[in-house]
Amino acid sequence: MGLKTYNPTSPGRRFMSGSTFEELTKVAPEKSLLMPLKKKSGHNNRGVITVRHRGGGSKRKLRIIDFKRNKIAIPGKVASIEYDPNRSARIALIHYVDGEKRYILAPLGIKLGSFIEAGENVEIKLGNALPLSSIPVGTSIHNVEFAPGKGGQLIHSAGTSAQIMSKEGKYVVLKLPSGELRKFHQNCWATIGQIGNVNHENIKFGKAGRRRWLGWRPSVRGSAMTPRDHPHGGGEGRAPLGMHPKTPWGKPALGYKTRRRKVSDKMILRRRN
Repeated sequence: MGLKTYNPTSPGRRFMSGSTFEELTKVAPEKSLLMPLKKKSGHNNRGVITVRHRGGGSKRKLRIIDFKRNKIAIPGKVASIEYDPNRSARIALIHYVDGEKRYILAPLGIKLGSFIEAGENVEIKLGNALPLSSIPVGTSIHNVEFAPGKGGQLIHSAGTSAQIMSKEGKYVVLKLPSGELRKFHQNCWATIGQIGNVNHENIKFGKAGRRRWLGWRPSVRGSAMTPRDHPHGGGEGRAPLGMHPKTPWGKPALGYKTRRRKVSDKMILRRRN
C-alpha cells in the first residue's frame, strides 16, 4: 500500500504519484461476481445533465460486494486481495466453506489465508462482522448499518474507520470519520478493523488526463462566463464577483447549509462542524 513517484519526464509527471499495488494478489476478477456497469455520464433518462462535469472515463465492470455479511456462523478464507475500479478501497475475495464466493471490503492488515466469520458471538478479530452490542468499546469498525438488517451503508472509503465510544441502553455511540458523534441501534452490524489502502488520500494525479480516465470532465469558472450563464459572469476585463459567491442558479455557494432535517437527526449527539 505504498506510493510510487515518477521521473519528471514532463510537467505532468513531475509531481505525479500512484499506488504500488504491492498488496494485490490477483489481477483478474472473479467472473461470477461481475456485473455490467452502464454509464450514466451525469445525464438522466431524458438526456438532461443532472450532475455537471461528469462523463467519459474508462470502461469497467461492477464488482458485487457483500455489504450485508449475512453468512452467519459460516467461516470463509481470504483467497485474494484485488483492485476495484469503482471504489478507493481494495476488495477481498472470500471462499466460504460451503463453496460460495463473495467479495468484501478489505480491512487494513488482512492476510491471504486468513479466516473470517460473521455472527453474534464470533471472535473480535480483523474482518469479522458482529452486532454493535457484541463489540467492545474503543474498537475500530467499518461498513456500519444505519438500520438493522439493511446492510452496511457507512464507512466504505479507503483508510476510514469509526470508533465505538460508549453504550447507552439499546444504543451505541460511534465517532464517525467526520468527527460526528452519532447513536446507532445495538442490533446494527459492523465489521472489525480499518479499511485498507490508507495512502489513497496522498495520491497526486499530476495531469488533467488522469482525471478524465476516472470520468471527470473540466469545470469552467463562473467569472469566465456571461451574465446570462452565471451570476459571477460579465464585466469588462477581469471583474470581481461583487457579491457573495453563488451557484449558477443563484444559491449561496459558501457556508450555506444544505443538510435537510430528518427524523434520524435526533441520533446526532455532536455535529461534524
